[in-house]
Amino acid sequence: MGFRRFAVSYVMKALLTILCKIDCREFVKALKNNKPLLVIFNHINFLEVPILVTHSYPMYVSGLVKSETWDNPIFSFIFNTYKAIPIDRRKSFTESFKHVCDAIKKGYYMCIAPEGTRSKDGVLGKGKAGIIQLALEANVPILPVAHYGGENIWKNIRRFRRTPFCFKAGRPFRIKVESLPGHEEREEIMTEVMAQIARLLPERMRGIYSQKAQNECKYLEFC
Repeated sequence: MGFRRFAVSYVMKALLTILCKIDCREFVKALKNNKPLLVIFNHINFLEVPILVTHSYPMYVSGLVKSETWDNPIFSFIFNTYKAIPIDRRKSFTESFKHVCDAIKKGYYMCIAPEGTRSKDGVLGKGKAGIIQLALEANVPILPVAHYGGENIWKNIRRFRRTPFCFKAGRPFRIKVESLPGHEEREEIMTEVMAQIARLLPERMRGIYSQKAQNECKYLEFC
């Protein structure tokens, strides 16, 4: 599996470089300086996780990916190579979250998109509060990561242009609560968490978190 991960990383990185001008330096530096981590990022298209895992090689980076992805044999091969964890959005996330926690204990950096679905216009959407449960169970710092440029990928492909793809990394943080938060408190925490992604984005892409991006945090403790 070690050679397979090397070979897939090499080929995918070469292909991605043909399509995109990728700047992942902040993300890679943040991984090297912090371990273990749960990585959260905004979800625009299918390239995000492949870029993150290939450009951080040989570090072990994987992600939580919707289960339908395994229906495609190519994607199935790629995500199995990187030990991605399937999540069925129609069922309870408990089992998937357990696998994420186990992977983190084994030394993996695990990536997850709190929005749960792709943004059609690149604007940050509402985060799903399930990430709060996962973060508390994993009991590791959360690294907020934001990217932009990828929202133009299809337009640029049609024009035979490479797409600038820029990743920004924020400050790692932990969620600080004295007891398991209720529904209202989880929503407040989620707003603060998503604001950490929003503040890394251009203002036009911050969406409903634009005002919150500069606010002080009540539930987050920065590392």
